[in-house]
Amino acid sequence: MSTMSDWIEAVCAELDLNLADQRATTTVVLDLTADVAHGVARPAAPVTAFLVGLAAGRAAERGAEPDAEVAALSARLSALAKTWEPPGGRSE
Repeated sequence: MSTMSDWIEAVCAELDLNLADQRATTTVVLDLTADVAHGVARPAAPVTAFLVGLAAGRAAERGAEPDAEVAALSARLSALAKTWEPPGGRSE
């Protein structure tokens, strides 16, 4: 196992989470944060991942499967990040 896999496993144990597929979920989140970091702004990446987690948790309360929700939300937000143009244009 890699250091990241070990870390994610430890975090899941600490937070009492059970990922259906740790590798797939990790890949989805890393892809999302890369898209946001490059398409929007680097600091937006971890905040976006946090917001996806909140939304997935809320969906799980309504009976949705959390890993599937993370994947669906991440796909939507990755697409948004790839075409993101902030109101008023980009500031460099």
